[in-house]
Amino acid sequence: MGDTLEFNEIYQEVKGSWNDGRLRFSKQNVVYKSSKTGKVDSIPAGELNLAQWRRVCLGHGIKLGTSTGHIYKYDGFRDTDFEKISDFFKANYKVELTEKDMCVKGWNWGTAKFSGPLLMFDVNDNTAFEVPLSNVSQCATGKNEVTLEFHQNDDTEVSLMEVRFYVPPSQSDERQDPVEAFAQNVLSKADVIQATGDAVCIFKELQCLTPRGRYDIRIYPTFLHLHGKTFDYKIPYTTVLRLFLLPHKDQRQMFFVISLDPPIKQGQTRYHFLILLFSKEENISLTLNMSEDDVERRFEGKLSKNMSGSLYEMVSRVMKALVNRKITVPGNFQGHSGAQCITCSYKASSGLLYPLERGFIYVHKPPVHLRFEEISCVNFARGTTTTRSFDFEIETKQGNQYTFSSIEREEYGKLFDFVNAKKLNIKNRGFKEGMKGNIDEYSDSDDDQHDAYLERMKAEGKIREEGNDSDESDGESDESFNPGEEDDDIAEEYDSNASASDSSDEGDESEDESAKKKKAKKAKVVKEKKERKPRKEKKQKDTSGPKRPMSAYMLWLNSSRERIKSENPGISITEISKKAGEMWRQLGKDEKEEWETKAGEAKRQYDKAKQEYKEGGGGSASSSKKESKKSGKKDEKKRKSAGGDKDRERSGGNDSFKSREFIETSEESSSDSDHKSKSKRKKESDEEEEEAVSTPASSEEESD
Repeated sequence: MGDTLEFNEIYQEVKGSWNDGRLRFSKQNVVYKSSKTGKVDSIPAGELNLAQWRRVCLGHGIKLGTSTGHIYKYDGFRDTDFEKISDFFKANYKVELTEKDMCVKGWNWGTAKFSGPLLMFDVNDNTAFEVPLSNVSQCATGKNEVTLEFHQNDDTEVSLMEVRFYVPPSQSDERQDPVEAFAQNVLSKADVIQATGDAVCIFKELQCLTPRGRYDIRIYPTFLHLHGKTFDYKIPYTTVLRLFLLPHKDQRQMFFVISLDPPIKQGQTRYHFLILLFSKEENISLTLNMSEDDVERRFEGKLSKNMSGSLYEMVSRVMKALVNRKITVPGNFQGHSGAQCITCSYKASSGLLYPLERGFIYVHKPPVHLRFEEISCVNFARGTTTTRSFDFEIETKQGNQYTFSSIEREEYGKLFDFVNAKKLNIKNRGFKEGMKGNIDEYSDSDDDQHDAYLERMKAEGKIREEGNDSDESDGESDESFNPGEEDDDIAEEYDSNASASDSSDEGDESEDESAKKKKAKKAKVVKEKKERKPRKEKKQKDTSGPKRPMSAYMLWLNSSRERIKSENPGISITEISKKAGEMWRQLGKDEKEEWETKAGEAKRQYDKAKQEYKEGGGGSASSSKKESKKSGKKDEKKRKSAGGDKDRERSGGNDSFKSREFIETSEESSSDSDHKSKSKRKKESDEEEEEAVSTPASSEEESD
C-alpha cells in the first residue's frame, strides 16, 4: 500500500449544492480541494477520532469527525473502495472505518440530537437525516414548534427554505422550556448574524467600487458590516475565500479585493467580489475596542490595541487577522511600463489585469479571478480594430472563454514569457514563438515596427498569391505592361532629375522633350489576352437509333402501376414511386429473377438492333451532318471577325466613339463627303506613324 490514497470526482455538499473536487489521504493529513472555488480543507491526522462509511445518494460516502468538534462529509466513493480505505485508516490513523446504516423508512417521528455542528434526526437509533447548523440563517419558536430557515444558494435548482420541528411538552417539571432549549442549541451553532455588542473597529467613508458607493465598514468578531446611505450588507467571515492587495498602475492608489462565496446580494444582482480603493497618501490612527489582554489572547500578536499607518495597510491587516486568510499580492511580473499590471478591456469596460503567482485577476468591472489550475489554454489573438494592440484569450476547463482586448503590443513579450514560465498551454504557440525574437523591435519606432500578426496573415495567404499572379498584374501601374521598355527609359521619362541636367539648353530641346512626354503618355497599352479553354462538346442523342432497354425494376413498375393505383386510390405520382420502391425491396429473389430475365432479353435485343444500325451507317451519317454544321458556323465567325478587324482599323481602333466630323448624313453633298473622307484618311495615317514610334516592338507584334 502506498503512502497516499487519491480520489477524483469526490463531492462535498455546500448549502444544498454538490461541489466536486479531489480528496487525498496521506499519513500526515486529509486534504480536500474544491474544483469550483479552489478552497482547501486540511484535516490533521492526529485530530481524527471518527470515521463512518455510509450509503448515500451519490454511491457511498465518508463522515469524518475531529477532536475539535468539526464534521466533514465526502460522497462519491465506490463500493470497492471500502477495503483499501479501511486498511489505510487502520495503518496510518489508528481509526477504524465503521459501516453506518441510514434509516430509509420515511418516518417523521424520532429523536433530535445535537452533535457538534450537526442536528441529527434519528429513527430507531439510525440516522434519517442531518442538518448542518451552519446553513441555518434564522430560528423562530412557537408554542410547541421550532422553525429553521436556511441560507439560499444560487447554484441550486431547488432550495430548502425551512424545516419545522414539533417539540412535545415535557412531563417532568423543568425550569427550562424544551422549545427554548431546542432553539438555543440551534442558535449556538447556527450562522445567524446578530449585531450584538460593539464593533472591534470602524472605518468611515471608504470608497467601494463594487458595490459602488461610500460605506462605513464596521468590523465585528464574526462578520463584516457595510453601512451605506441606501444599502447595508453583512458579510460573515466564513464566506471570505481570498484577500488581494493590488497596486494601481498610477502607483498612487491601492485596490483591496475580498473574494466572497456565496456572494452578497442586492436585488437580483450578485457581488462575488468586494473591491475597495485607497489612496496611498491617506493615513489613519486606529484604536481597537478591546482590552490589550483580549487583543493579545484573540489575535496572538497579529494586531495591537493602538496602530497607525496607511489606511489600506490598516484595513488589510485587520481583515487578515479576523478572516485568518493570507493576502495575495502580485508576484514578479512587471509590464512594459514598469507596473505589475496590464491595461486592457473586458467586455465593455476598461480595467487592469494582474498576473499573479497562481492565477489572473481583473479589476474592476466586472471582477474576474481565474486560477491556473482551472485554465485549459490561453491564446494570443490579433486585435480586431487596430494592429497596435492584441487580445489575450483564456479558456477554462468548463468551456468558458474570457477575452481581454486592447492590450498594447509592447506588453506582449512580458506576458508571453510569464505564461510560458507558468507552463500554461498556449493554443497558437507556433505563431507566437516566431514573434518572440522580434519583441525588442516594438519599442524602437511607432511607424516601422515589425507586425508579427501581419506576417502571420501573409504566410496564410501565400497559396492564394501563387495562383493569382496574372490577376494581380491587371491592377499594377502602366510601366509594368511594357515588357520591352528598359528601366533606364522609365527613369528618364519619370525621373524629376532628368530635366535638371539639361536645364541650360532651352528652346527647341525643351519643346521636343515635352512633345515626347505627351506622345509617351498617349501610347496605347496592349494587354495580354488569356487563352480560353475550348468547351467540351455535349454528346447529342441519336434519335433515329434504337431505344435503350428498360431495367428489371422499370419493367415491373410498368406492369404494377395500375395495381398500385387501384389499391391506393387518390395516390400521387411521387407517392406511387415511393410505394413501388418499398414493394420492390420486399420482393423475393424468385419474383425478381422473372423480371431480371425479361430485362436481360430486352438488353440482348437492343445490342443486336444497335449493331445492325451501325452497320447500316446510321451513326456516321448523323455525325457527319453535325460536323458540317459546326464547320459552317466556324467559317461564319471567322468572316465576321475579319470584317470587324477591318472596320476597327478604319475607325482608329475605337468602335464606341466617333467624333462629329466623321458622321455622314444623307443631306450632305458628295463634294463635302469626299473632302471629309480625304482629311480623315490623312489624320489616320499620321496617328499610325506616331503609334509606331512610341509603341514597343513586343506590343506591336501582339496587336498584329
